[in-house]
Amino acid sequence: MTAIALRQEGPTELIPVQSETGAIISMIERAARDPAVDVDKLRQLMEMRQQVEAKAAEREFDSAMADAQSKLRRIRADAANPQTRSRYASYAALDRTLRPIYTDAGFALSFNTEPAAENMVRVACDLSHRGGHKRHYQIDMPADGKGAKGGDVMTKTHATGSAVTYGRRYLLQMIFNLAVGEDDDGNAANDTGELVSAAQVKELQALIVEVGADIPRFLKYIGVESLEDIRAKDFKRAVAALESKRGK
Repeated sequence: MTAIALRQEGPTELIPVQSETGAIISMIERAARDPAVDVDKLRQLMEMRQQVEAKAAEREFDSAMADAQSKLRRIRADAANPQTRSRYASYAALDRTLRPIYTDAGFALSFNTEPAAENMVRVACDLSHRGGHKRHYQIDMPADGKGAKGGDVMTKTHATGSAVTYGRRYLLQMIFNLAVGEDDDGNAANDTGELVSAAQVKELQALIVEVGADIPRFLKYIGVESLEDIRAKDFKRAVAALESKRGK
């Protein structure tokens, strides 16, 4: 509630100024206490009050969301998918960044699953705000146990758990409009997140043997744990690093 200073006969005091929403609610409450107001009119007034309060809660929700998103930055991908040869931000990485921000803004998340089509899992999330407004989000994820190339790579139980994990991660990114990738002042615009191909891995392996490179030191220099984790955009840098060892 805001306040303004008014000049009175005594010392200057801060007089509360009631918000428009508060004024409407106060008017409804006064009318509700009037014994001359009939039951139907009272019911209409109570419904009006609920509508006013719901609209105020929605505005507070939108304001909090805008505030939370203004504090978010691009999240670094911290995990690799060997099937799609790509990198992504794990749920743990998203949670570490997001939770302090969205809880400070008054938000709370609640995940669940809902009925879905065969071989699908519907992951749902209710995003509630301390002001009273809530929004429902959902996403359908395949749970057929198929891999990127169409083969059976996991059991139904494993597939269901994987679908839920992916669904929670995707919903979290979608709800807060979160971007994942390197944040390097625009230099990551050309980075698709793809990893080196199988042929490129073999080329690096051959080059490592040819120049007698120290594999652990090389991987540490590139910033990965295995050759398969090297990003496609870093392939030329990796080759150049190995070539620099030739003849040493």
